[in-house]
Amino acid sequence: MTRQPRKPYIYEAIITFLFLIIVMAVGIAVFEMDPHIPMLIGTAFAAVMAMKLGYRWQDIEEGMIHGITQALQSVIILAIIGVLIGVWLLSGVVPTMIYYGLNIISPSIFLLATVIICSITSLATGTSWGTAGTIGIALMGVAQGLGIPAPIAAGAIISGAYFGDKMSPLSDTTNLAPAMAGTDVFTHAKFMVRSNVITYIITLIFFLVVGLKYGGAAADLSAIEQIQGGLQASFNISPILLLPPIVVIVLVAKKMPAIPGIFIGAMLGMIFAPIFQGADFGDILSASYSGYVSQTGVETIDSLLTAGGLEGMMYSISLTIIAMMFGGIMEKTGQLEVIVNALLKRIKGVGGLIALTAGTSVMSNITMPEQYISIVVPGRMYAKAYRDKDLHPKTLSNVLESAGTLTSPLIPWNTCGAFLYTVLGVSAFQYGKWAIMNYLTPIVVIILGFLNSKLVISRIEDDPETVISIN
Repeated sequence: MTRQPRKPYIYEAIITFLFLIIVMAVGIAVFEMDPHIPMLIGTAFAAVMAMKLGYRWQDIEEGMIHGITQALQSVIILAIIGVLIGVWLLSGVVPTMIYYGLNIISPSIFLLATVIICSITSLATGTSWGTAGTIGIALMGVAQGLGIPAPIAAGAIISGAYFGDKMSPLSDTTNLAPAMAGTDVFTHAKFMVRSNVITYIITLIFFLVVGLKYGGAAADLSAIEQIQGGLQASFNISPILLLPPIVVIVLVAKKMPAIPGIFIGAMLGMIFAPIFQGADFGDILSASYSGYVSQTGVETIDSLLTAGGLEGMMYSISLTIIAMMFGGIMEKTGQLEVIVNALLKRIKGVGGLIALTAGTSVMSNITMPEQYISIVVPGRMYAKAYRDKDLHPKTLSNVLESAGTLTSPLIPWNTCGAFLYTVLGVSAFQYGKWAIMNYLTPIVVIILGFLNSKLVISRIEDDPETVISIN
């Protein structure tokens, strides 16, 4: 007689999660490994627990495949974005955005300009790490010349870099969050603007006021001028090259689906590459697959602009697939359900659910110190709970990014906090209170949630066509 699977006890589901937390923490914090294999080991443990509950391997495999299927749209988008980044670098689109962004540097508004420049750079490249590790280092040098304390300058850099990363459709986390929640990247990005404008304006005003104290000093802008000179020497910089991102923004506003919208942006980059940079078809194919390799001779530029390509997105794509295998098993076997039900028992209203989600993301950043996991785990945990309350998935994806992505650099032992300490020379304990965009955003989202504000809450009936099934 075939054994019938039973519902898991709460302690069994907790053991599965605790095992994942431990193996992730040890792998990432102790051995400084990428999260993929620890996540795969946690998936294997979840499968063993499923067998203990009486599930056949066929059922477990179906759960994994179903989980992966839910993320396939995001996998396709990530692949196309890899191509887009490669050709936008080759054609000079991204260098042009950075070049014009650096024009706003001025000693009197240095900290304000730092936030804006890092926002533009991160928005153009989709990477907060790349921004902080390149433009950020140069800006730290300028800040030193102005007599601005390093923690304050680092706070401005991180605030701008993570805002741009969070809002950029080219960012892996910006694609991961809607994949976990069940919507598309453009719907997610547009909805985030509502609440992020508030915290971004506060951030800009804060750094404008603080920066006025240091505005009288003479600044050594040689590092910035070197970057601009290197960009001009290696690329034909033209305002026309701003057209591809403008077209993509317009397509988003016109509600074009993400996949064709991003592909059109990539095609424009392919057209502009031979026109403006003299690239041939082989260069386009190479940048599309392997990414663009910058050879300007300026280390800061080469580090930032060597990126993109389909191959470069395999890190995020593979992690997404493994994470969805774990989530698929947890959902199929009911282990996720018993934990969520236990947490939701004391939660009343939408505000409470948003606060619980944000708290889970922060705890994920603390216990499983990798920002991807702070999006994946809470995303799979609460996706159904949001839909049960008739909440659009973009409500969830906004919270995941606000609390997951943005708080990751505030944890010193998180991969983000450790990386930023390495490149900026300032620890999270020092820059934490100055990175106000990062800690203010989740606070504002929680407050707006309890106020039932439409800035952070959207109902399924408001935008039903952008809801992706998770059944």
